[in-house]
Amino acid sequence: EDGRAILTNLPQRLTLYHFSFKSPISALAFSPSGRHFAVGIGRLIEVWHAPTTPNSALADGLEFAPFVRQHVYAGHHDAVQRIEWSGDSRFLLSSSNDLTVRMWSLDPQDGFIPTSLGGHKERVIGAWFSGDQEAIYSVSQDGALFHWHFAPLSNSAHSADDVTGSNDEAMGWSIARRHYFIQNNAMLSCAAYRVSAGLFVAGFSNGRFGLYELPDMTMIHMLSISQQELDDVAINDSGKWLALGAAKLGQLLVWEWQSESYVLKQQGHFDTLNDLVYTREGNHIITAADDGKVKVWDTQSGFCIVTFTEHSSGVTACKFAQKGNVLFTASLDGSVRAWDLIRYRNFRTFSAPTRLSFSSVAVDLSGDVVCAGSLDSFSIHIWSVQTGQLLDQLAGHEGPVSSLAFTPSGGSLVSGSWDHTVRIWNVFDRTPTTELLKLQANVTDIAVRPDSKQIAVATLDGQLTFWSVAEGTQSASLDGRRDVSGGRKLSDRRTAANVEGTKTFNCLSYSPDGSCIIAGGNSKYLCLYDVLTGGFLKKYTISINLSLQGTQAYLRSSTLTEAGPVGLLGDEYEPSFHEDRKLPGAGRGDFSSRRTQPEVRVTAVAFSPAGRAFCAASTEGLLVYSLDHDLQFDPLELDINITQANTLKAMEDCLYLRALIMSFRLNESFLLKRVFEAIPLVEVVRLVRQLPEIYLARLVRSVVQTTDVSPHLERNLCWIEALLNTHGPYFKANMPAISQELRVAQKIIKTLQADLARIADENVHLLDYILGESTGKLDKQNTVITNGWSS
Repeated sequence: EDGRAILTNLPQRLTLYHFSFKSPISALAFSPSGRHFAVGIGRLIEVWHAPTTPNSALADGLEFAPFVRQHVYAGHHDAVQRIEWSGDSRFLLSSSNDLTVRMWSLDPQDGFIPTSLGGHKERVIGAWFSGDQEAIYSVSQDGALFHWHFAPLSNSAHSADDVTGSNDEAMGWSIARRHYFIQNNAMLSCAAYRVSAGLFVAGFSNGRFGLYELPDMTMIHMLSISQQELDDVAINDSGKWLALGAAKLGQLLVWEWQSESYVLKQQGHFDTLNDLVYTREGNHIITAADDGKVKVWDTQSGFCIVTFTEHSSGVTACKFAQKGNVLFTASLDGSVRAWDLIRYRNFRTFSAPTRLSFSSVAVDLSGDVVCAGSLDSFSIHIWSVQTGQLLDQLAGHEGPVSSLAFTPSGGSLVSGSWDHTVRIWNVFDRTPTTELLKLQANVTDIAVRPDSKQIAVATLDGQLTFWSVAEGTQSASLDGRRDVSGGRKLSDRRTAANVEGTKTFNCLSYSPDGSCIIAGGNSKYLCLYDVLTGGFLKKYTISINLSLQGTQAYLRSSTLTEAGPVGLLGDEYEPSFHEDRKLPGAGRGDFSSRRTQPEVRVTAVAFSPAGRAFCAASTEGLLVYSLDHDLQFDPLELDINITQANTLKAMEDCLYLRALIMSFRLNESFLLKRVFEAIPLVEVVRLVRQLPEIYLARLVRSVVQTTDVSPHLERNLCWIEALLNTHGPYFKANMPAISQELRVAQKIIKTLQADLARIADENVHLLDYILGESTGKLDKQNTVITNGWSS
């Protein structure tokens, strides 16, 4: 948006050069030769000379000049939205909001005149050359696809109005065919064309997409993958994979259309994150958001593995039990739910006698009692997890309860409220007692040190206070207003250095050893403090995204007008294509859609159980900071050769290791099961030894899941034995990441052992009888044979 560009080396993940075009960029495309790239800057198109790489086979050697502008093209009357190059990198097509497509040449060509192709009635989504460059395909927002061809004008069957440009008096571009996508009231939102495969993909505003074959316009597939508008679509070089994205839902799909299977399917939260928590092993992060969903994320791959959608309103808080694999969530729908993270189901729902919207939740050390606080009521509700019954309502606060936390020792409940107090409840005594701690402002969050001896309280005036649990006195205080201040919103009348009075901490978290505490709030910074000395250790910047308010230290004077900042003016709003701009008052679409920039803020922070990482829920999404510099997820792992057919072929060729790794990457349950059953037992030990360590966690998880449902007992036990004998030291060193799978495997083995012992005990007498009968019959037969010989 601000015109900045970054040149990077993707395989090495290095930033090579920073450059500014000084204006917003609406389109960018590299030429097929890689020697040039074109950018759309407003109504202009600029072609730049790209730097060379050591692998480039050029006679004049390497060129070290990063960006050299070669041409500037002008002619469009509105912003350029898309640029496409021809296969030989000599021509380029530009699509604009002025309803036209223009063709330009990179270098001067004999007889060539820049050509304008018109006829569309809505904004042009894109335009592409055919493989032989004898035809052009252009598609507009109303679903009209025009097939242009270069032919003699006298032989054209179209009128002169369809001809919008020519290179010669007898030759010109004209519309050969017209095709229309009929999707009721839906509009075309994105499109892509792969010349080598002849495939055209069209995405619509109703969440559907269609796959067609050009030039015959034969429909191959028509699927619906979302309820919201598709914002972008892409086709890989071979034309086998389609990538589709929906920004409003945070959805990304990679689909293989030949086998009709998903290669990648991920969806994030599409609303504000409210809370997060690590699992006890630290290998998963659970997030709760205003979209009513609870998601479980894998810290190694960065993928969402489970989504819970039972809540009917925003989920405000989540807590993980210290014993068992149980998650508790509180929601604005008036319910607190308990989730089983082994079977991934909701097994208990708690509700209050009256309609309330819960904003905080806490669970005791044993996991038998769960508490919830609400902003509607001043009392704290306590339920029994075993029975689901309401045990008690703690009254005493004179304002809404904003935060709850049990001490790690499990003896007390700490609550913070907007009535400027923190209360310590002894809920397990026969007569519950409370201790009152008074503060100077509303309490926004509380955190209890892991040794249960200290409480940290964040208040609305930007102060951090530390209290002794045993004595009930304040032990230390920190003024964090200057530390958390920074960033200026469009509506601020003061500079970023003078707005510290409006910045506060909203979330706190102690490190596992209790030596540090991290705090975040309505700012772009995370602050890390030393608990013992009260010193300020480090400040983390969560975002430099200029699309968010509060990330800039200074505002540009060029964007300030007499009526206020340009970003706050209503006339600067550009209506979406759902709205009809032809007649005043005839608007369509969602009138409640956001028209202002969101503000950068941190809503929750949490340390990992090992203390090697911490995560933060912010406007940018879920952020993970770690002391380990290993790459968590490699997108280059997705390879076009990794398909279901190639996996089965590798299995038929007895390339079992390759087939196993490919099945892990595709992550299809039926394919994993088929590969497991096809691997001979004599190959198990060799495969386990040769398997890369990055796939060990997936292998353990797959073996455990197979053992639980498969009747092949000996095969599964051979896999488990080979894993433990070969990679025992690795499992010990990475216990937090794989302990859950190992515990499940141990539980399954114990269950199998108990079942086999029971079956043997129940049938021991039957076996003795069968053996006795067989022995008696054998003796009788031998006696008959002996008598026969003697006679």
